[in-house]
Parts: sequence; structure tokens; C-alpha cells
Amino acid sequence: MKRRTLIVAGAGAAAALVVGWGVLPPRSRQGSTATLPVTGGEVGLNGWIRIAPDGRVMLAMNRSEMGQGVHTALAMLVAEELDVPLASVQLVQAGPESLYGNVAGFVASLPFHPSDAEPGHETRAVKAGQWFVAKLARELGINMTGGSSTIADAWDVLRLAAATARAQLLGAASLHWKLPVAELVVTDGVVSHPSGPKAHYGELAKEAAAAPPGDVLLKDRKQWALIGTSAPRTDIAAKSDGTATFGIDVRLPGQVYAVLRHCPMLGGSPGAVNADATMKLPGVERVVRLGSYAGSTAAVAVVGTSHWHAKRGAQALQIDWREPPAGTVNSAEVMRTLEASARAAAKAQGGFTFYSRGDAAAASKGAARTVEQVYRAPYLAHAAMEPINCTARVADGRVEVWVPTQVPGMARTVAAQAAGVAESAVTVHVTYLGGGFGRRLDVDVVGQAVRIAVETGGRPVQLVWPREEDITHDFYRPAAVAVLQAGLDAQGLPVSFAFTSAGDAITPRWLARGMPALAGPIDMPDKTTAEGLFDLPYGVANQRMAHVATHSGVPVGFWRSVGHSHNAFFSEAFIDELAAEARQDPVAFRLSLLKDAPRHAAVLKLAADKAGWGMPLAAGRARGVALHESFGSIVAQVAEVSLAGGKPRVHRVVCAADVGTVVNPGIVAQQMEGAVLFGLSAALYGRIDIEAGRVKQSNFPDYSIVGLAESPRIETHLIASVNPPTGVGEPGTPPIAPAVANALYVLTGKRLRELPLRV
Repeated sequence: MKRRTLIVAGAGAAAALVVGWGVLPPRSRQGSTATLPVTGGEVGLNGWIRIAPDGRVMLAMNRSEMGQGVHTALAMLVAEELDVPLASVQLVQAGPESLYGNVAGFVASLPFHPSDAEPGHETRAVKAGQWFVAKLARELGINMTGGSSTIADAWDVLRLAAATARAQLLGAASLHWKLPVAELVVTDGVVSHPSGPKAHYGELAKEAAAAPPGDVLLKDRKQWALIGTSAPRTDIAAKSDGTATFGIDVRLPGQVYAVLRHCPMLGGSPGAVNADATMKLPGVERVVRLGSYAGSTAAVAVVGTSHWHAKRGAQALQIDWREPPAGTVNSAEVMRTLEASARAAAKAQGGFTFYSRGDAAAASKGAARTVEQVYRAPYLAHAAMEPINCTARVADGRVEVWVPTQVPGMARTVAAQAAGVAESAVTVHVTYLGGGFGRRLDVDVVGQAVRIAVETGGRPVQLVWPREEDITHDFYRPAAVAVLQAGLDAQGLPVSFAFTSAGDAITPRWLARGMPALAGPIDMPDKTTAEGLFDLPYGVANQRMAHVATHSGVPVGFWRSVGHSHNAFFSEAFIDELAAEARQDPVAFRLSLLKDAPRHAAVLKLAADKAGWGMPLAAGRARGVALHESFGSIVAQVAEVSLAGGKPRVHRVVCAADVGTVVNPGIVAQQMEGAVLFGLSAALYGRIDIEAGRVKQSNFPDYSIVGLAESPRIETHLIASVNPPTGVGEPGTPPIAPAVANALYVLTGKRLRELPLRV
């Protein structure tokens, strides 16, 4: 069991096994007696697993399913160690106890403690660790689905919980039959002995709950029968026949509906409201003014007997909107400010240094020649297919919410604040998410829905944002600018890198609006701003990677792959420029810089080989390549591109990845495909423009995504690995934009240094 610690708290049938992280579990979890609620004769064996009378396994599910397949993958871990069919594992929503927090995933996205990354620090700063906020996160047991951390975080925890339950069940059979444990066999949840005794888990559970676990041994990977297979997803049937419940599918007795309108200007608020025309419409019940909840803009909501009635009522409102006191935002001006900040910091070696190695300034001065370029990326919206929504009921001093969220604990906190009750009076039901992409790490809609529910006399109310409100009042992927400088030797190989970026920090803003308890040091350096620049695998002796944190006033949030989403474009398009300067093949040039990074080299070689790199292509087509590591996973992509009517057309994407041990290769391939399409939409179309404080885009006609007809063929090839699993949901997004940009250079001879790509 290595460094993992098992603590058995309490005694008898009520005992709870707590699987902790590290040498000792967090103080808040020591002595925890959290167990799954037991109903219908089920028996709880530990905080994660209970057994039904018929032998079914109930697994506490503390992660949100938003299409990434984690409900299937996590159930596979448990089914493997318990030796039960995957179909016999039933998911039960985990409670709010700190046991179910995922510290690793949360900490991966948090700011640094300043001592971890001072200039001259010789290790990769991202590994060092965000001390202050990480400590608080451990104590609070933060639960979130994000950072591509779900499988990595649960890899040891759930397998140990299942293996311990299995040991208890075998121990119970051994005591009952008076036979050695070593002679017992488990097949599909049935324990048997060659001499004849046989019982399924449900028949052994009560005795097992009172029995000590004995020796707990994880299966050797040679014994795996389920992990590593493309087992069908457990949610296929429900999502195919319409029985799956997403947030907008919630229907409760007496339910009413709400639609809101925010101020068209970011940061504005409603003044006088004339609701005369609205209240005369059939089906309209009331108008509710909304303040700011978890970072939301003040708004006005209309409640009606159906969504259509509420929407008509909201459209009929006459509102005197008030401009924000700090003035208006203009995205073009923001970009000019970012570029000026990045250029000034690059010249003065300013900004916060996330990574420093050698002496980049001195090496640049002694270089045969230098290359400097400026790269830019715009604001982006999330535009998840399922509209922003939440259903809430406030009655008898209690609050219930049904919401597609990535952070149920934060939703609970905000709901309690909005209703003026203790958190213990709030129940959160997490539905399926029709896409998350980081947008549902914010819970502004929860506060709004609960506040409206306070006014509806105990009836549940479902708040659904119109698409226009979603696009114009998102927490956007920050705009960013980077100045990239390289010193080259006589052969054109880099002897120095000096990368300086500028842009808003996400994490401080997110903490301030969602978790005030963690928002003390909110302006500590945020690694998400510079990830993908300061942690490159290339063996360049002298490097300095810095960032200038800005605060534009535009609401910003986590967007799929966060800083990697644009920084990979900056770094990998620039690397291609350097290959051209050296008159080298882009793949060969990268490999020459990866001599100390064999895993990265292997992934790059695999992608190039499977794509037929160097082989002839049809006339009018070209290939581009990019390599990037994010969330612990290494991904290389080769894009095959042409120009159609002067616009880029991507025909084929070959994706190679090292994601550690693969739990379900079919799901990994699905995630890579989805990530490529998500990133390709941003690369070709994505941008949010703001003029006079108003977001110009409002719906899919002017915020386009890649459609089915223009989707490329995507092939995924995985490196066989015995390393623990790493991220899957996001790492496929960052490389696609630079791969396409690099192919377009081959076609046109023009370097594209700004997103979206315009030839």
C-alpha cells in the first residue's frame, strides 16, 4: 500500500474506512465517520462502497459527468478490484463530506505561494506547489470536476476502497465457512470454494461490515480483466433513449420557470424597471430583481408557467440600464494594453518569473542572431450546448437545487448565502452536464435561481438563460499577448528562450467570487496564465519565462485547457518559425531539442509516423505538427490542411498521446476527438469582441463552431505505459491551433500569429 494510509474510524457495522492521500489524511478527515447513506437493506463497507442485498455495488460518485466518460471509468476501477461486472456497479451521488474532496485536481489549478517560484528557481515551478491555498483546500476537502484530474485523483483511492471491501467480503466468507481466504475464488461478485460453498456479495455484506479488512492487496496489472479495455459507456442507453436527466430536464410538481435579462453592458445594472407590459401577458406570474451572486451581473428575472411564457415576459420588460461606474471596456484597447505591457516587461525582464534557467539575457546577447515575435489570442466564450440553468426550491427553511455543476460544494455554499440559511440546510442534486468546459466551475446561476425561488412560495423554479445571455455574460477565456524571443547559434539552434506574456489571471477572480474563505491572497501569481510557456520540454540551456498579470475588468474564467489553450499556440507556432530559420524539418528540429525528453520524443515520432510525415500529399494540401504537454499528458498532432475559397479546411488530424495507464482506450479516443473539434472551433472561428462594454457576439450565427460537414477525420494513437493515469479531457485541445497554423504556413508562406487564424 506504499504511502497510502487506511484509517478505520468507529466500530462495528457503523465503521467507516477512510482512504487518505499522502502519508496521513488531512486533519479534517482524520477520524471521519462518513459513510454512504444506507437504504433498502444495503450495507455500507466504507465511505465509497455499499453492497445491496442482491449483490449490486453502490459507488459514491463525487465527480460530474459532462460527456467525458468519468462515470464509466471510475466504475471500471471499482468493478476491477471487486471482480464484479461493470453493469452491477450503480452510482450514488456522494455527499458534502470532505472525504469526497479531490485535493489534487483543485491544487493543480491554484496560485503559487511566492516562495515556490522566485527568479532563478531551477525546478519546474508548476511542480512546486501553491502552498497556502493548497493547505486550505485540503482542510476544506474541495470537490470539483476539472483540471483533467478525475482519473488521476481516483486511481489509488477508489481501487484501494474496492480492494478493501473485497478483502472484508472474503474475510466474512472465510470466517463463516471456516475456510482459508487464499482458497476462495471470486467470479462476477460470487465468492466460492472448490469444496462447494458459494455466496454472492449481498449475502456476505453484513458480516463483512463487522470484519476487519485483513490484508489489502491491489491486483497486479497482469490480472486486469476490465481496466485497459474499451468497455461500453454506462450512460449510453439513458442518453440514447432520453431518460438521462440533464439540468434542463428536471421536472418537479408545481414547477414554474424563469428567464432573466442582464445589463447589456458588462458591469452594468438595472435601474428603473417598467413591467406593465410584461405583467399583462398570459402565463407571467412575477418579476424579480436579482443582485450579484458569485460574480454574476445584476439582472431582472421573469417567472412564468412555462419557459416560453417567462421568455416572452422578459423580452417585454422596459429597463433603464445603468452604466458601470468604472466606465466601459473595449477589447481592442485591452489587446493594445496587453501588448504594450508584454513588450515593456520583455525589454526590462519584468513580470513574475515562473521559470528561469541559466542566463537567457546574456545568452541572447552572445547569439549569432535573435528572433522576436508577438503572438495574440482573443477572449473566448464557452458556449456549452446545454444552456446555463438551475432548478431550485426553497421551503420550510430548507433549500434544494438541481444543477449541472462541476463544483457541488461551491453551489451549496452560494445557495445557502442566497437563501440566508446554513449550508447544512441545502441539498444539491448534480445532474448530467450538457458540456462543462470550465463554465460550470462557476455557480452564479445557482444564486440567481435560489433567490428567485425565495419569491415563489415554496414552488420549485427552473431558471434557464437564453443563449444570448450566455454568450454576452460568460466568464471568458482571457485575452493574451506574448512576446517570444530566441537566441540562435550559427546552425540556427536556440541557445536561449525569453518568453513574456500578459493577460488576466483567472484563479484570483474565481476564488474571489466563489470561495471568499480562500480569497485572502487572491493576487498571488497564477500559474494558469503562463502554463504551456514555462514548462516546455525542449532542451534549451538558457530560459526565462515570465508573465505580467493584468486586470482588464472583463469577467474571466477557466476554459478547456486554460492557459495551455493559447500558450501552446504561441510556443509551438514559434518553434516552427525557429525550425524554418534553421532550414530544418519541423519534426526533426523538435526531436533535436528533445534528447532529454524521451517520452515527448516518442509521442512526436508516433504522430509523425502514423500521419505519414514526409510522404507526398494530394495537390493543395500540407501538413503541420505541434507537440504539447498539459495536465500530465503529452500530445502530438499532425493536421492535414488545404485552402477552400481562401479559408482553411482541415481534412485529417492524427493525434498521438501518452496519458499514462489507459483505463478505457475508447473513451480516451472520444475525448481526444472532442478536444480537437473544440480547439479547432476556437482556432478557426473563436473570438469575443467587446465595444463600449458590450459583447458583440450573441449566438452561434456570430460565434461559430466547426460543423459536422467540415469536421476532419481524427485518428488517435496511444502510447502503452505503466505510469499512473494522467489527464485526458483537456490535453487534446492545445496542439490543434498551432498544427493548423504551421500547415497554413507551408501552403501560403505566411506566418499567422493571431487567433483565430485568418489567411
